[in-house]
Amino acid sequence: MLPVIWFCIVAVMVAMYVVLDGFDLGAGAIHLGVARNDRERRMVLRSIGPVWDGNEVWLLAGGGALYFAFPALYASSFSGFYLPLMIVLWLLILRGCAVEFRSHIDNAVWRPFWDVVFSFASALLAVFFGAALGNVVRGVPLNADGDFFLPLWTDFMPGPNPGILDWYTILIGVFALVTLIQHGSLWVNYKTEGDLQSRARRTAFAAWMAVVALTVVATIASFSIQPKLAQSFAEMPFGYIFPALALAGMSGVAVFLKKGEDLKAFLASAIYIIGMLTSVVFGVFPMVLPTVGDPSTALTIHNASAPEYGLRVGLAWFTPGIILAIGYTTYLYSKFAGKVNLDDAGH
Repeated sequence: MLPVIWFCIVAVMVAMYVVLDGFDLGAGAIHLGVARNDRERRMVLRSIGPVWDGNEVWLLAGGGALYFAFPALYASSFSGFYLPLMIVLWLLILRGCAVEFRSHIDNAVWRPFWDVVFSFASALLAVFFGAALGNVVRGVPLNADGDFFLPLWTDFMPGPNPGILDWYTILIGVFALVTLIQHGSLWVNYKTEGDLQSRARRTAFAAWMAVVALTVVATIASFSIQPKLAQSFAEMPFGYIFPALALAGMSGVAVFLKKGEDLKAFLASAIYIIGMLTSVVFGVFPMVLPTVGDPSTALTIHNASAPEYGLRVGLAWFTPGIILAIGYTTYLYSKFAGKVNLDDAGH
């Protein structure tokens, strides 16, 4: 029972990270497109400035919970995905530097340089996170010891000797980018006014149409790549509540956008993301890292989890910690609610 509880905890924290940090990744990806001058770019940065580093707390918390609860998964994935994880680390560093350094020097070269770094680092992070999810769904070539190594690419085809990038993981990477562009556009639309808001709204609607198409394509591809998905939904039909949640969120984005209910449109996007992620989690359960080879080598909540005593003690310490994290997040978003402006110093 405890491995199941910790599996759900890790899944929830990952979903929280994607929902919260996802919108500022999306805002970064559209930064150069929707903002046409320095003032508008500052507005985009101001919309995420008070919360972007707080959002990444959920990435640290999720990684810590993963390390604690499923050490075998942590060890296997961090060695097998060493190269892309280093790329992600550098992108996170560059993105953070861009947000913090941009406004320190008023120079015709300095600010545009960091704007480009911020936008491209944000977009590439979305793609790499999506490709990582694609690798988890597809599976990796685990050996009997639970180890694997993947080159960045081989022949771009899923199979017994895949690379980190193939047609399927690239598809999921692009899907993730478009989804977060929608999410970030809706956030900028909610937080700003005027021409910037209008462009963000148009970008959100265009991204929504792409999300609808890619949801269909990615779903068909995922079920063809990973047979466990169809098996899980066939054996446990109650799981259809998760894709139904995603469908409701997807529909809500379009409905609320047309009505001009900006906050509801953004929350509908969050519901869509949660529905899609929980559909994946439900589909691969109880595996935490599928394999493309012998099914017996797959890492599951049972053979990858820490001893039961450790999970029990960790749960006691986790409870007050998560309460603090939720309280901090709630305070942060209530403190900086409403439209942003440039009346005071800052980004």
